[in-house]
This record gives sequence, C-alpha cells and structure tokens, in this order.
Amino acid sequence: MIREFRTQKLRDQSGFTLIEMLVVVIILGILAMIIVPQITVSTEDARLNTLQSNLTTVRSAIEVYAAQHGNRYPGLYSETDGTTAAADDAASKAALLAQLTQFTDINGQANATKDATFKFGPYLKLGQLPQNPYVADPANAVDVVCDFDQNDITAARVSDGGTAGWRYYAPLGLFFANDSDTHAAM
Repeated sequence: MIREFRTQKLRDQSGFTLIEMLVVVIILGILAMIIVPQITVSTEDARLNTLQSNLTTVRSAIEVYAAQHGNRYPGLYSETDGTTAAADDAASKAALLAQLTQFTDINGQANATKDATFKFGPYLKLGQLPQNPYVADPANAVDVVCDFDQNDITAARVSDGGTAGWRYYAPLGLFFANDSDTHAAM
C-alpha cells in the first residue's frame, strides 16, 4: 500500500517538459541577443567620452599654463630653471610633466611647494596625466611621447600607434591620443 502510494504520488507530480524548457532557453537567448549589443555600445561610448574628457582636461591645462607663462607651452623650457630650452624629447617630457603637475614661477621653473614665487598651478591635480582608455596597459596609458622641435602641424597630427597613451608637441601646444589613427584625430 505504501509502495502504491509513492508510485501514485510520483505520477501526480508535475514538472517542466523538454519542450517547455527549450522554449524558455530560446526566449532567454533572444533577450541576450538584444541586450548584449547595447552593453557593448554603452561601453564603447563610455570609453570615447572618457577619452574626450581627458583630452579636454589636458588641453585646457596646457592653454592655461601658456596664458600664465607668456604664451610659452609647457615642455619648451626646462622645469629646473624655466629659461633653458629643452634639449631633447626626454627633457621636454620631464618639463611637461613637472610644469603641469607642480607649482611654477613666471618662467616655468617647477617646485613642489607653493609660495610667492611659485604661485601658478598645478594644472593637473592628480599629479600625472590622465589615462588614455584605449591603451590596454595602464602603465602606458598615462605615458606621453614628446617632440620638442616639431613645428609642422600636418606632420604632428600623425599617431605612431605606439604604446604610450598620449603624444605632445611642445612648440605647437598640440596634445592628442596616441593609440590609433581614429583616436589620434581627436
């Protein structure tokens, strides 16, 4: 009697059939096909907006620096005295970073402490360039390639597609993304 009761109870239990399960899986697949592209587009839009925002921030900092330093862009002159011209790309890069992230005097000499002489800046509050969101390696995303003697604006707009996130031409005050030809045009 107990055995018959258990057998009858098992027969009376209802569950999902294979067809019902397949219908549910197909509906979930259709929903996933609709939603996933939207997420991908949103991610790309966020990266592009971040790039544009970071470019605007740095370009504004460069222009404010130039306005406060006699129309001389950062990176043209050494950060140690503000009067010695940058000797090479490495010196231009060091000057750019110091002059944008520290306090400066009227000539562009950089100092970590603000006082009556070093009253300008810092122009980038985080102490470094922002990241280029299109560069995979975070260490390289804040790096910059400087060219201290490029005066031709048409040649300057070419990205080398290198690993550094940014490219900067001190004589022109030109700062742009260094990740691909698409984003280098920004």
